[in-house]
Amino acid sequence: MEKYLDESLPLDERLEDLLSKMTLKEKTEQMVHDAKGAERLGIHPYNWWNETLHGVARAGTATVFPQCIGLAAAFNTELVYDIADICSTEARAKYAQSVKHGDYDIYKGLTFWTPNINISRDPRWGRGQETYGEDPYLTSRMGVAFVKGLQGNGRHLKAAACAKHFAVHSGPENLRHEFDAQVSDKDLRETYLPAFEALVKEGNVEAVMGAYNRVNGEPCCGSGTLLKDILRDEWGFKGHVVSDCGAIRDFHESHKITKMPAQSAALALKNGCDLNCGCVYKYLMKAYDGALITEEDINNAARNLLRTWFRLGMFDKNTEYDDIPFEIIACKAHREKAVQAARESLVLLKNDGVLPFDSEIKRIAVIGPNADSRDALIGNYNGFPKKSVTVLEGILSEAEKRNIDVMYAMGCHLWKDRYTELAKYDDYMSEALAAAKHSDVVVLCLGLDHTIEGEQGDAANEYGSGDKKDLKYPACQLRLLDRLYRTGKKIILVSMTGSAMDMREADKKCSAVVQAWYPGGEGGTAVAELLFGKYSPSGRLPVTFYRCTEDLPEFTDYSMKNRTYRYFKGTPMYPFGYGLSYTKFEYSGGGELPFKDEIEVTFKVKNTGRVDSLEKIQLYAAPVNCGFECPEYELRGIKTVFLKAGEEREVSITVKKEQLSLFDNDGNKTVHDKGFIFYVSGGQPDERTKELTGVSPVLFYVN
Repeated sequence: MEKYLDESLPLDERLEDLLSKMTLKEKTEQMVHDAKGAERLGIHPYNWWNETLHGVARAGTATVFPQCIGLAAAFNTELVYDIADICSTEARAKYAQSVKHGDYDIYKGLTFWTPNINISRDPRWGRGQETYGEDPYLTSRMGVAFVKGLQGNGRHLKAAACAKHFAVHSGPENLRHEFDAQVSDKDLRETYLPAFEALVKEGNVEAVMGAYNRVNGEPCCGSGTLLKDILRDEWGFKGHVVSDCGAIRDFHESHKITKMPAQSAALALKNGCDLNCGCVYKYLMKAYDGALITEEDINNAARNLLRTWFRLGMFDKNTEYDDIPFEIIACKAHREKAVQAARESLVLLKNDGVLPFDSEIKRIAVIGPNADSRDALIGNYNGFPKKSVTVLEGILSEAEKRNIDVMYAMGCHLWKDRYTELAKYDDYMSEALAAAKHSDVVVLCLGLDHTIEGEQGDAANEYGSGDKKDLKYPACQLRLLDRLYRTGKKIILVSMTGSAMDMREADKKCSAVVQAWYPGGEGGTAVAELLFGKYSPSGRLPVTFYRCTEDLPEFTDYSMKNRTYRYFKGTPMYPFGYGLSYTKFEYSGGGELPFKDEIEVTFKVKNTGRVDSLEKIQLYAAPVNCGFECPEYELRGIKTVFLKAGEEREVSITVKKEQLSLFDNDGNKTVHDKGFIFYVSGGQPDERTKELTGVSPVLFYVN
């Protein structure tokens, strides 16, 4: 038996044996995403490119969970871990059958280019929906949970996760192939890198993907600063690095820092990029022949890639995951978990008392372009649900149980001024007005979907990319809202978007506002259950809802000044961490705590209302007498608890001293020894949150 096939030997010994048997050309052939394999050594072709952002994507039927921005709104790391575990379970079931049928095509492997842990610094970015929001701490907690759930705890990796896009990457989409993100050392260390560091050090993520853009002049996929100095040398990363798709080609075609493909391949390889999504690494042998790279450079990269294959069990006779049945894909239990996730993701932004619906309501008008839209359920990077439940279908199901009549009208196109090409503008308006006038209440489903909000090339909105030019709903939708408002009927807005919107008109004209994100395959069930009061909403905003674009710096400005709750100087429409409930919670406790390596913060939470509910507890730390520019306070702890009506519980959150480190104006990490104030409640300790919720946090003094 060849050593590399002997499962009793240490992994590194098997790896080196295989590496020694491969020719230089065979090694380079594994370093592109569509690897050729080496049949003489029993290595099948393998496509490294697969996706499972919120369910196994682009490979047929799968459980489709809420889009990641919605998962972030759940503020629940245990939920995210469970979801990732389901993703890898379905991935293994699919992989086993693909291999059995000799199918080694794209989206069939076990190396998943997920999660996207970029910071959603600007709500105009179309890919913000793929992220866990604007906060480095929340992003790191969600990201680590997802990686651990996806990679598993077994002898082999259940699947390989990938932290992307490294680093300082968040639009604009139409400039990403040529853009140079200028960022200070402080912003780099304080905002853009913490989640990546956490996924490497805590999550042991198997792969890291470089971004398209440059950072301070260096292309991310060929950056010695990012890939060698920080990722490998400082953080001790042991996995492999992959380029974003076509990013190395950008070196010579867009960034203009090299002149030809062989030079681009050499620059990327020598600076630590092991795998090329694209075709430039097919020039590696030419780069080698031209003395631009060495055999050692090729071996180092090939070694990192082969190690992943070994860890996944691809050279073993069997793994602990081989017996996962194909029938488990999109099974009832998995789909129920997706609905649970949708319930926790929904954020109630406004409620004048119209929700939950009472017994006086006899007829509901469900109106809007997203009311019966399946596209508005799934977000981008998606699989295909076995069963879809739109908002209309969910409401119909609940209403029928109560003998409530439902009327439906689309009202308008998603973004065009008419639905039928030969008609006059607002051709569906009169039907919507009639439905509203003949009903007791209106559920208005507005927003976007992945066809107009998302990645360059995938989304094709009216502006030519997946980004938004502003935060407003499309003009046809605003006209629909205004005309319905003039009927005098109470309106409940269900906003289905992957990003923050300008909610000023909605807040003024609607009796209730529900931010539903892209809630997953059966997300309509969760929306309907919220409206009818089958559970109490508990979602919290993972991004700031600004009032308008004018509140923001230029989209291309990567400074954190006046961005996100951490540095925004204005008054938001709805703050980060905010969300209403059908009940009320009171917090008690507080006092002084010693500043030590692990600080245990203990307090009491009581559900003082009449409705059982989850509560999403948030702990914010405010440094005392900080001698340099820093956030007034930052999220440093989250916890989910379920409390029955009237129930009180003692809760503890542990904060590590390391989490309280600050970065000075030069980007140097420092331990702040002048003390902190901890604020604990269901939201931020800001005036806007207090105004909207009437809840004050418990204070702890740490010194």
